[in-house]
Amino acid sequence: MYTLTDIRGKAYDFVVAPFHGEISARKMILPFRPDLVERWNIVQGDLVSGRPMGQGCPVPHFLEVVKANPVTGLLTCHVVGPLAARGRSCHQIEAYHVIGFEGKAVHIINEPAMGHRMSFLPSFCMLQIAHTGVVNQVIQSGDEMNVRVEDIRIL
Repeated sequence: MYTLTDIRGKAYDFVVAPFHGEISARKMILPFRPDLVERWNIVQGDLVSGRPMGQGCPVPHFLEVVKANPVTGLLTCHVVGPLAARGRSCHQIEAYHVIGFEGKAVHIINEPAMGHRMSFLPSFCMLQIAHTGVVNQVIQSGDEMNVRVEDIRIL
């Protein structure tokens, strides 16, 4: 259940939820060592783990890779949690920057506006603390509003 505020009482503009058929909003990350994506041949379906240290989040994340770019090292992932890593190989990337999120905007208080820095809550965030980011894509698809938010900060 979402409220109008995060656990600190800070209001957010919307929640970024998964697209239909996906397990979490898409999270785009850049490892502190992006060369490891090519070196370790990280590909779609692989698991990676690490902490979003670039944003100061204290929670380790387990992520399933949706897309891996060996040139930039950018990984597009779904947050899956530690249970998904049981019995599977997992690349320990240790630390990364969160570059962006993609998903459906839900629980909208203020509609996502292209080019604006807005406050949002990733639907899977264990901290339940509002993030901010620049909205750089808004696509209205029927009754759904799909968004991409980049330049992520936790303030």
